[in-house]
Amino acid sequence: MVTTAQFRQALRVGPAGDGWHKPALSAVVTLGALNLTLLGLGRLDLALYTSAGGLGALYGHGLPYRARARMLVGVLLGTVLSTGAALTAAALTRDAAVLVAVAAVLAALHKLLCDAARVGPPGSLIITFTSSSCAFVPQRLGEVPPHLALTALGAALAWLVCMAPALVRPYGPERIATARALEAAARLLRTGPGRPDAPARTALVGAVEAARQSLALSIPARRRALGDAPERLLVRAEAALVGPARPEDAARYLGWARDLRRGRPLPSLDLTEAEAAEAAETVAAAARRPGPRPPLRRALRPGSALLPIALRVAVGCVAAGWLSLALGVGRPYWAVVTAASVFQANSTLSWQRALQRVLGNLLGLLLFTAALPVAHSGPVALIGLGLLCQFGAEATIARSYWLATVFVTPMALLMTEFAGPQQAGTLVADRWLDTCVGALAGLAACLLVTNRRTAARLARALAGAEAAGHRALAAVSAVSAVSAASAPEARAARTGLATALLELREATDTAAGEWRRPALPHQRAAATEQRAHHLLAALLERRGRGDLPDTP
Repeated sequence: MVTTAQFRQALRVGPAGDGWHKPALSAVVTLGALNLTLLGLGRLDLALYTSAGGLGALYGHGLPYRARARMLVGVLLGTVLSTGAALTAAALTRDAAVLVAVAAVLAALHKLLCDAARVGPPGSLIITFTSSSCAFVPQRLGEVPPHLALTALGAALAWLVCMAPALVRPYGPERIATARALEAAARLLRTGPGRPDAPARTALVGAVEAARQSLALSIPARRRALGDAPERLLVRAEAALVGPARPEDAARYLGWARDLRRGRPLPSLDLTEAEAAEAAETVAAAARRPGPRPPLRRALRPGSALLPIALRVAVGCVAAGWLSLALGVGRPYWAVVTAASVFQANSTLSWQRALQRVLGNLLGLLLFTAALPVAHSGPVALIGLGLLCQFGAEATIARSYWLATVFVTPMALLMTEFAGPQQAGTLVADRWLDTCVGALAGLAACLLVTNRRTAARLARALAGAEAAGHRALAAVSAVSAVSAASAPEARAARTGLATALLELREATDTAAGEWRRPALPHQRAAATEQRAHHLLAALLERRGRGDLPDTP
């Protein structure tokens, strides 16, 4: 039973996202350059193909530049291949039911691969939107190569725009990741007495691990140029897990975070001998080996919790598209995209996304209707409105998905105007009907295709966290005895415990939101998480006191 509190949670508008302007400006610059060039050539009708690649400018802005370049190549190559498959299908058949099936299979592959590679926002939805749109544009086989070349051109420009900030702030992503860890430490220190701080503690552990991964993924030359100053700041941020909380420490952490974000010189912190030795060893270890990569094989192997989600996408998208065709809608790919947007990590998040999608689309249709006279005033106004909607979507997506959809809907409808003026009434009616059909089909697929593997994942995460806790307890005893091997053992125990703790929290949240699942060991998971936090704090406290011997 859905409660009022869950409705409020689904429609809650949060604070502005951190760094939202980066994907927003990158997309505006990329799409603006592409569309204005096509306008100058008198071929604005080709904007769909260039935009398919240009929308890649939304990806990768939180990654260091070496990792960003690699990830963008994968996303953009996948976009070009998906667009090629969609265009080829459109050239080979005019059967709309077959094209819906092609779009649904592509949507499932996008979801599976993007989730497995941990691509991050905006995930698979942008690729699904562009490939589904291309699947329903009439083609001849001879037109596919030049149209695909336009997609590749847009993708190449998107790659250049996303990588351009490296010329100005080469250490920007690493500094921002470190700043986020310090800000998470400040939030933990400001947790009021008597309030549960487990979420804030887990958030700090995750932010520190994310910052260390960011530093490890950095280009070796830049990593050497940064030195151990970021790692020293992360060591100090971890000290917030030990306590006691002092308001002056929170203010100090926030001051360091502001310095990092504004490009100011990094402070030189005094650490204990053990902390300094560990910071230097962490930096040296990162220089000896490449940074971590997403475990793709593990995510795609049989038994993965991602496979039922991909099956849900395929079933929900094909059902939405076929139902849309049965209702006589001229653009069934909108229903396919709506169904694809519904599917999240679990059923609870999926129905919340469906509610957000429907509300945002309704308001977006009103905005499109109001803006249509301006769009019809000329192609420059049409391009400008599309870019404005793109900017608005990125500015609000972190605040609330439904709010961002208010801008996404008119942007998608304005793209159809690039090929020529459309019947506004038919366009609005089709979009609204497809939205409702897609949302209902997506929710039906969540009910029909169960994902009991979330419970199995939680069981594995719980066993892993308990085993990591045992190793950490042994390390605490070794540190207390000041054995010669305690420093590397304690460091390895802390790293393993932090990783297991984050996996346990993610697995618990995912499994708890699934509708049809076995009973979950909530009390055991909460007790294990609390014990892990205590052990982590104990190891950090001993390191901070200098109990750890120097690493030989």
